[in-house]
Amino acid sequence: MKINKLGLLTIAVAMIMVSCRDNESYSDRLNVERNATNAYLKTQRVVNEIPEDTVFEVGKDAPFYRIDPDGNVYMQVLNGGNRATDRAKVSQTIYFRFTRFNLVEWYSTGVMGSAGGNETDMSEGTTSFMYKDFTQTTSSQWGYGIQLPLNFLGAECEVNLIIKSQFGWTSEISYVQPYLYHVRYFHSQI
Repeated sequence: MKINKLGLLTIAVAMIMVSCRDNESYSDRLNVERNATNAYLKTQRVVNEIPEDTVFEVGKDAPFYRIDPDGNVYMQVLNGGNRATDRAKVSQTIYFRFTRFNLVEWYSTGVMGSAGGNETDMSEGTTSFMYKDFTQTTSSQWGYGIQLPLNFLGAECEVNLIIKSQFGWTSEISYVQPYLYHVRYFHSQI
């Protein structure tokens, strides 16, 4: 992963600016994030490595694959798209629709309530990024994790993702919240 100086500066500032809520240290918040993520993954089938041939099981019963070596991103493939003929290209604009769910809230309350997105609410607007071009704010704002599935799947795919804070939205890194995302990717704006 290539990170530019602005991206590193943004992450450093976010880490420094972490405000402790309810006397929680940053370390405490990381522990809660890890516990919430692990608790959710215990309810799922998990494969801790990418298949050698990168052929993933597909469907609502497919496992969550750990697609980041450090366990910051897990992916369940609902529709793999056509990876043989429809791969995203560097700097290509990819549009996406998503709904996300806060896993710390789920871990605390047992309720998986939506934490927003634009999948069903068109008033949230269009979301897009330029694939692997983190020099653009329109790409870096969504974090690294949202783009990872396109390293393995066709550009018109659909996935569920678990993204820990370090790989999530840059504006939210300091909140240390992992999210479960349902994401559909598209070439064109819909």
